Amino acid sequence: MRLDYFIANATALSRRDAKKAISAGRVQVDEKACRKAGTPVSPESLITLEGELLSLPVERYLMLHKPSGVISATTDSQQPTALDLLPTDLRRGLHIAGRLDADTTGLLLRTTDGQWSHRITSPRVSCPKTYRVTLSETIDAGAIALLEQGVLLRDEPTPTKPASVCRLDERLIDLTISEGRYHQIKRMLAAVGNHVEGLHRWQIGAIVLDPELAPGQYRELTAEEARSVA
Repeated sequence: MRLDYFIANATALSRRDAKKAISAGRVQVDEKACRKAGTPVSPESLITLEGELLSLPVERYLMLHKPSGVISATTDSQQPTALDLLPTDLRRGLHIAGRLDADTTGLLLRTTDGQWSHRITSPRVSCPKTYRVTLSETIDAGAIALLEQGVLLRDEPTPTKPASVCRLDERLIDLTISEGRYHQIKRMLAAVGNHVEGLHRWQIGAIVLDPELAPGQYRELTAEEARSVA
């Protein structure tokens, strides 16, 4: 890792200000002054800024119960965002691992760990995500069979990957998919002649939305939950 990147991540300084601090001789690496921003450093390096020993923040992993009407974005001038639901001191460096539409509720994961979130969102990994779907019409065995074998969506050249469907009631199903196409579940149900009235994600991989979390609430993932994303 470059020295200026380390400084920016270990302090509240921007990359630009980190470079200025380095060139001004305010930074030492292994007890020696270092004025080159591009100097490579390792986790074992002893790095100080004006005599204060620095360290990178520990990676953070959060689950949030996203309410309806909140968008999965960092900033927005018109609508509240999922980041707005967190205290200011927790927001730095967090990004979303798997977005939800504004009208979709449920499990939203936020982390500072880019590799971890990539294992959730990458099409190559195919991390399963389970949604509780409320439908406008009764769903029959034929429609379920089509969803489980994969359906061709409008304006798409290839069908969806096979889904897993658990019928809970005439108009209520749990649907598990391993892709992330645009409005995928709504379009899948439209493709079999139905319409989604409500959508709630309650599981990503082995991570299940904590039933104790009310809409808008969050908590840190346990070590076991974070490790489950392998």
